[in-house]
Amino acid sequence: MEHESNALMTEPLALPSSRRALHETVRLHLGYLALGLISLVVTLLAFPMRALMPRVLSKRLGRKLVTAATRRYLRFLVLIGAARFDLSELDALRDEAPMVIAPNHPSLLDAVMVLSRLSGAGCIMKAELVNSVFYGAGARLAGYTRNTPLRTMVQLAVDDLHQGSHLLLFPEGTRTTRFPVGTLQGTTGLIAKSAGVPVQTVFIETSSGFLGKGWPLLRAPKMPITYRVRLGKRFDPPQHTARFVSELEQYFQTELAHAQLPGFPVSPPA
Repeated sequence: MEHESNALMTEPLALPSSRRALHETVRLHLGYLALGLISLVVTLLAFPMRALMPRVLSKRLGRKLVTAATRRYLRFLVLIGAARFDLSELDALRDEAPMVIAPNHPSLLDAVMVLSRLSGAGCIMKAELVNSVFYGAGARLAGYTRNTPLRTMVQLAVDDLHQGSHLLLFPEGTRTTRFPVGTLQGTTGLIAKSAGVPVQTVFIETSSGFLGKGWPLLRAPKMPITYRVRLGKRFDPPQHTARFVSELEQYFQTELAHAQLPGFPVSPPA
């Protein structure tokens, strides 16, 4: 996705405000339309794959399918001028040993960005997403884990890590409500401790509050939106969950307070 990284260096031409607003509204709806069509294709493929293939094979192919779909979606957003992405640092994790990948969570696009680069990764998802008509078939095919009930979630996540997968888990548990990062939950430390794997921190920086907590879905942002993902410190498997979570939260607060991307929101979107 070299063109996406290079796009960060290209500034859009200035347009009159009314014309720019129209363009942004059109791009917003094109983005939603593309997401719907891609999700439909994944759903139509997921049902027969899960029904006809052995579970181990369908899960592996399901994750590759999600990566292919999310990568094409992000390319489309770049093509229409809606967004620019620099996700190249995630590539360094592809061949690494199992670990928990722990990013901050400023927007609904965060999981899409990470999964677009890591085809073998599992993911902790809200139960309503795994059960939904829109995303559920693909999520179940890929073997993503529901976030409830807690004990089952932890056991399934540990099993996935022991099978050699990475695990995408947002330590805040939801999109950020208090910038630069909200209160972290203990789940990250609990899973990493139980599985005996490290925790790789990831920082997602953006020039807009688009699709953050409280952002109306039909409110068009100023485009193109810039997203940059960078790798942070990798923590050893924790010994004490509560102490680890406190240390992790302090680390996120410190790093995101000095974010590299100009315009990174430091307060919830108005």
